Amino acid sequence: MWAYLKQPDADPASGVGIGFTDRDGGVTPAAGTLSFGAVDGGPRARAENLRRLRADAGFSRVLTLHQVHSCQVHLVDEAFLARWDETAQPEGDALVAGPGLEGVALAVRAADCVPVVLADPVRRIIGAAHAGRAGVLGGIIPSTVAAMRDLGAVDLVAWVGPHIHGECYEVPAEMADAAAAVIAETRGTTRWGTPAIDLTAGVGAQLRAAGVEVAYVGPCTLTTPSLHSHRRDGAAAGRQLGLIWLG
Repeated sequence: MWAYLKQPDADPASGVGIGFTDRDGGVTPAAGTLSFGAVDGGPRARAENLRRLRADAGFSRVLTLHQVHSCQVHLVDEAFLARWDETAQPEGDALVAGPGLEGVALAVRAADCVPVVLADPVRRIIGAAHAGRAGVLGGIIPSTVAAMRDLGAVDLVAWVGPHIHGECYEVPAEMADAAAAVIAETRGTTRWGTPAIDLTAGVGAQLRAAGVEVAYVGPCTLTTPSLHSHRRDGAAAGRQLGLIWLG
């Protein structure tokens, strides 16, 4: 277990690395020290956090997007790598890549939204998706799976990272009804009996409908102090990363 990269069980022989960061082990002030938000701690803190992550995990580069709760999926190829810029990241909410991208991590940021990483370990095809309420209802998960299928993925496995669970994600009844009208499995109830959206169930239903095995589901961000949560911490909340890479 790494100091600040929590990796679910995965077959080490596959050569696929999977990880979800927590709040500890970095240099970001006032956000639990390890955060990867777009503005957390300024560029020096972000750069140092990424340097520590790269050194500890063993990959050479981390790719992220300017996340906008969309269904935009980017194919990471040589052209994408050539134009990608840390200071002007392309808009979108998912990245997919095929063989030949060893040492480059695909990453998504989240604080209560759902970070999902996926792989066909045999064919060495990987993906990462940021799935908030709008993205889940809009179809970011099936869009990501479809993009990976287009690359030749067959036997896909998904790891669903830490996010706010349905028992904590209270919303107005009208919002819960609207979500359930799109994905019935999202209908939920909080522990205290009010309407909720269950993103865990919604994402799981979409993955299984697309023929993807769900190998791992992370804890609730709101109730886990070692994780960032926007619902709990407000504007001061940092961001975790969900990462996947080819070794």
